[in-house]
Amino acid sequence: MTVPAVGRYDRSIVEGPLAQAVWKIAWPTVLTNIIGGLQGIVDHIMVGHLVGFAANAGIGVAFQIFIIVIIFINSLFTGMSVLVARFAGAGDEEKVNRTVYQAFLTAIGIALFIMAPVGYFLSPTLLDLVNATPAVKHEALPFLRIMFLFSSGMLIFYMLSGALRSAGDARTPMVLGIAMTVLNIALNVVFIRGLGPIPAYGTAGAAIGTVIASGVLGVYSLVRLWGGGWVVSFPRGGSYGPDWTIIRSLFRFGLPTGIQGIAMNIGGLLMLAFIGSLMQSAAAQAAFAVSYSQLFSFITWTSVGLMGAAAAVAGQNLGAGHPDRADEAVHIAARFGFLGAAFVGLFFLFLPRQLLAMFGMNEPVVVEIGTQLLRVLSLSGLFIAVALTYTGGLQGTGDTKGPLYISILSQVIVPLGICAVIQRVATLDPLDIWIAILVGHATRCLLSVLRFNQGKWRHIAVDIGAKPAH
Repeated sequence: MTVPAVGRYDRSIVEGPLAQAVWKIAWPTVLTNIIGGLQGIVDHIMVGHLVGFAANAGIGVAFQIFIIVIIFINSLFTGMSVLVARFAGAGDEEKVNRTVYQAFLTAIGIALFIMAPVGYFLSPTLLDLVNATPAVKHEALPFLRIMFLFSSGMLIFYMLSGALRSAGDARTPMVLGIAMTVLNIALNVVFIRGLGPIPAYGTAGAAIGTVIASGVLGVYSLVRLWGGGWVVSFPRGGSYGPDWTIIRSLFRFGLPTGIQGIAMNIGGLLMLAFIGSLMQSAAAQAAFAVSYSQLFSFITWTSVGLMGAAAAVAGQNLGAGHPDRADEAVHIAARFGFLGAAFVGLFFLFLPRQLLAMFGMNEPVVVEIGTQLLRVLSLSGLFIAVALTYTGGLQGTGDTKGPLYISILSQVIVPLGICAVIQRVATLDPLDIWIAILVGHATRCLLSVLRFNQGKWRHIAVDIGAKPAH
């Protein structure tokens, strides 16, 4: 029988004040998301000035492809997080560490034997599928191939961050994430523009800087995982080969999240197609890129951090045999998310023109459409913030299928269906699309709250069996 390693984990998550527990996990994740997001902005500014707009488009298109793959792979880490949170809540160190090690083996296997070879050879075809122009493809192809070939370090970072956060330590992933981002920006300055004997690699330099930074962090993380000292580590003794019982559990809980992410990205691409069909498509696309893709991120960065906190705290409390605390933790996270979205929404509602001007948006048509969108998003943000926290609560307790079905309905079928109907019976205007997005977010919020309050997550069993023999 396994002796619970109670002292290894932060018991305040399952025994102390819930609001403090949620915030303890949330704020480092929020800060990491913001800093990571700012790095992408820096990359775009650098290549835009040094190479040109084709480089911006190249990075944008390449990341659009790469992120779909990463979202799917990261679904395994959602499955890992479910197991780690549950076992950490129960104080079962041995099962936590076995789960982390098997997630590492799975991630490395996929990175080296699937993503690297398949991604390298399929990159030209993938760029053709998104109709990249020759100039954009010229910039995007080396970037995409480098990212696919050397993705191992990035996957190790995502795996480690999810494991540490689910075990109750959100500060270490924050420190590691900030260190990786600072190193990445420094390397990008060198490789994009060149320095001394190092030539200017342009767009490819952004990928080189990213894979070197994540690779350095990956090596450091492996040393620490083997040596111990963190709240999670690799197991000592027993078999070091694949444990298919654990790997199947990773896929069981993780695959629905991966499919959910891909479906939402496809829905986003189809929504962009509707925006591109408008009479004022260029102005609407510019307004959407700044208002939704950039400014709205200040709401989603916070909400995603709270989603992770809700998942970790709810999962640990369920593992500790405190389902009522798990329930209350998610409600608390939702209130935090609502207040954060309301605060940011005030700026969207009362200062939209000033916010757009920060991005150089001064064309009257763009400003008018962007102002319209920001004011809709000031309300939409409230719904998506609450929806994401309840999604975290469902996923963290093992209900990953519910959020999948809810997301497909609310983020794909509902908004795209509204746009398709209006386009068929009348003239589709920008406001119609913005309202469709709002209705989709409201639907996701309502269904997520209802699904969580059903309480089926209370009875989801999680186990990986006994430790295998030598």
